[in-house]
Amino acid sequence: MTILLCDPRVGAIPVQDDGEPLVELPAAFGPAGALVRASLAQRLMLARGRLPVGVGLRVVEGHRTIEDQRAIITAYATDLLTARPELEADELLTLTSRYVAPVPVAPHVAGAAVDLTLVDHEGSELDLGTPIDATPEQSGGACYFDAPQVTGQARAHRDLLATALTSVGLVNYPTEWWHWSYGDRYWALSTGAPAALYGPISAHQVAA
Repeated sequence: MTILLCDPRVGAIPVQDDGEPLVELPAAFGPAGALVRASLAQRLMLARGRLPVGVGLRVVEGHRTIEDQRAIITAYATDLLTARPELEADELLTLTSRYVAPVPVAPHVAGAAVDLTLVDHEGSELDLGTPIDATPEQSGGACYFDAPQVTGQARAHRDLLATALTSVGLVNYPTEWWHWSYGDRYWALSTGAPAALYGPISAHQVAA
């Protein structure tokens, strides 16, 4: 059974943040210039080196402000309620957290997560079954990493992505094939670590 970010077990994980700064990912990861914790950046560099020749990683988002996180939550929850006005508050929280994390446990807010995909030698995105950020509703559930309807080349690309990223210690959020993290509460729960390494951090805390 998929554990969602709204699960109390995620929020119960303690945070022992040592203040590791954010760093900007180099241009090799695409034009976004995403900010991530320094150790996550190092792991992404290692993962990139473990991909086949001619295949690269493109990171489209890293650190996200609390304000941006709240805006995404509000927008998606509004869409869900428009489609299903009968939803109770607990149901809405569960459904929303398939796509965007509650602020207190949000990996992006901690600088601990990236949304990323694979690209070829010309920088064109490879087929991974859905666009990045496709909602469960838009994709018919194909955004889930293990979605059974994703087969062939798209499945092979997802497996390639997973092999490279898990080999350097990252974990996937199962409802979003593109979302991978290191050091956050979800990572700690997934790996059995006693505490998260990172909590919420300001975008101003960037390494000099």
